[in-house]
Amino acid sequence: MWEKLRVIFAIPELCQKILLTLALLAVYRIGYQIPLPMIDQVKLAQQRSDKDSFAGLLQQVSVISAADMGAITIFGLGIMPYISASIILQLLSSVWPPLEELRKEGESGRKKINEYTRYLTVLLCVFQSAMYLQWMISGSGNADGTILNPDFANNGVLTLGWYFVAIVTMTCGTVFVMWLGEQIDEFGIGNGISLLIMAGILCQMPKALMELSKNAKFELTSVGNKTVGIETLILLAVLFVVVVFAVVFITLGRRNITTQSAKHVRGRKVFGGTKQHLPLRLNQSGVMPIIFASSLLMIPSMLFRFLADSAARSDLSTASQIFGSLATTFGSGTSFGYNLLYIILIYFFCYFWTAISFNPKEMADNLKDFGSFIPGYRPGKRTEEHLEKVMVRITYVGAAFLSLVAIVPTIITSWLGISPNIASFYGGTGLLIAVSVTFDLIQKIDSHLVMRDYRGLLES
Repeated sequence: MWEKLRVIFAIPELCQKILLTLALLAVYRIGYQIPLPMIDQVKLAQQRSDKDSFAGLLQQVSVISAADMGAITIFGLGIMPYISASIILQLLSSVWPPLEELRKEGESGRKKINEYTRYLTVLLCVFQSAMYLQWMISGSGNADGTILNPDFANNGVLTLGWYFVAIVTMTCGTVFVMWLGEQIDEFGIGNGISLLIMAGILCQMPKALMELSKNAKFELTSVGNKTVGIETLILLAVLFVVVVFAVVFITLGRRNITTQSAKHVRGRKVFGGTKQHLPLRLNQSGVMPIIFASSLLMIPSMLFRFLADSAARSDLSTASQIFGSLATTFGSGTSFGYNLLYIILIYFFCYFWTAISFNPKEMADNLKDFGSFIPGYRPGKRTEEHLEKVMVRITYVGAAFLSLVAIVPTIITSWLGISPNIASFYGGTGLLIAVSVTFDLIQKIDSHLVMRDYRGLLES
């Protein structure tokens, strides 16, 4: 392994790409820490620590947005507006004929769609930054404006000018993060946006390890106690290895469908007739179902918290307590009803995203055009039906895997009594993204090594 790492840095072009990628990620991490001057970060942290469900909700958003949503910074929105814009245009390209035609034009169409994605990202940034600031100041229980910096606030209320500056700053921050991702795509190595998200996930690992070490004691303790004993540490280490192995196994899992090309006789020679394999991913939808499901489940928590705060301001104590308990239930994610609804939404979005990204009719037509067929099935309609039947079955297995991975952190938190920040590394969106991006990065590095007649990182 050390020899392979030495070879990587012995190739000047590959070494330059890796160093540039690391430098751009470092720039992103610096901006990640710069707060907006309009907000008193100390008071914000104090009020956030008093609201466990609210902090848990922000933690879920932070994982998929490559930002620290709990602290209002210049990169406070992260890359989420760009991801939202990409998803919106990808969905529209499946149902809106003009975008569908652009998608089929190849490289020129892709560039045009990327241009539309940037414009839509700016619009979403303006809207989301305004909503985010308003939510953090008032919707999170800070209606009195105590988290505002008095140097920029007028009696606890931000002036219109500074509100405008905050929105422009956060919008420019997201556009700059988007630009960093595109520079990594063009001059670095790996997928820039995915690497930014993974960097935001992995940067939380030292904090989680420090939190675990503070509560750890090298002695036997009862399971579920706040003090983590040696048996809990061993169990956590074994669980981490098992979960990562399972995620890697399912992520790389394929269902190979045998295809055969038709034979062509030209003169005395016979061409074709060879067998190939059409690989269908077991987890065709990737991490998108978990992102969609967790995003939808944030809405009830936000709505109930807003209703609880409104009822509290209207001196309706009973209604405020009811809405507050509902907000805590949907915000913490530990209740049976929450996890059941979570699993149902994951199954729904697995099939929904697969139906959008996988087109059996188009695949059957391509096989027919290239003179290939699936043995035992006629080209055309029968091949399309077979591909759709196979995809429905493997999607069911992939959805079951995603559901299990999504609720593993909740099970570990409830069973072992450890912090959700630590349990989040045992499943959910963060682990899936980290594994997928890591394998994509390794494949990009292997392509450079194989091109120069070196062995890949995963080759024995």
